Amino acid sequence: MHYTDKVILITGASSGIGHELALLLAKEKARLILAARNQAALEAVRNQCLSYTPWCEIVLMDVTDEAQVQEGARRALQFFGKIDVLVNNAGVTQRSKLIDTSVAAVRQLMEVNFFGAVMLTQALLPHFRAQGGGQIIIISSMAGLMGYPWRSGYNAAKHALQGYFETLQTENPIPKLYTTIICPGRVRTPITYSAITANGEAYGKMDPKQVKGLSVALCAQRILKAMHKRKKMVLIAREERILLWFKRYFPPLFYMIARKGN
Repeated sequence: MHYTDKVILITGASSGIGHELALLLAKEKARLILAARNQAALEAVRNQCLSYTPWCEIVLMDVTDEAQVQEGARRALQFFGKIDVLVNNAGVTQRSKLIDTSVAAVRQLMEVNFFGAVMLTQALLPHFRAQGGGQIIIISSMAGLMGYPWRSGYNAAKHALQGYFETLQTENPIPKLYTTIICPGRVRTPITYSAITANGEAYGKMDPKQVKGLSVALCAQRILKAMHKRKKMVLIAREERILLWFKRYFPPLFYMIARKGN
């Protein structure tokens, strides 16, 4: 299979898309390195992955802490001597109105969703250059392509991801380094439980619209397919895709619909 024996580092691997993608890659007999903050949850995912592949390691990493990111990258490289694929998946969403949201909360959203991916990518780019290439997967969002109510800081962070990693694609500093930007819409994961509110606290409940999102299994399958094909950018969405089309071709209709959203 495509990723058999490939070394793959996945951040945010303890739940949601990261967890599901880890299982799919384990079934391809990849050599996995799973990163997140929650050791118990990571170990549970590792145990599941070990049912399919004999190689699965974990690294505790808070992607907002530069020292932890640097140390995590160093340790990850020690496990198998290389990294073929980096999946920047760690992220946190938001549920608060822009006018009520503190600057501290916006900074927190930027640190997790944007700077975490930037710091880990920068830490590994010298390795990718030395080995002559590799693959970077960015789990962005449809929120990186349009503004949407109650997600101001999250939207900003995902827009920043788009700009940064599209620049990596266009500069192409390492000819055989392939970068794929994934833009999911709503996916049925527990992400809204830890969503940041106006003062930086956790939202603590499931968003009803999130429950109606795409299944995480289907989302992960589409991500894996995009990885196989080394796509530049992939949209994985239903209603959000239509809303993006309105934004591009019928802006007044986009703003009318988006203002009613939550």
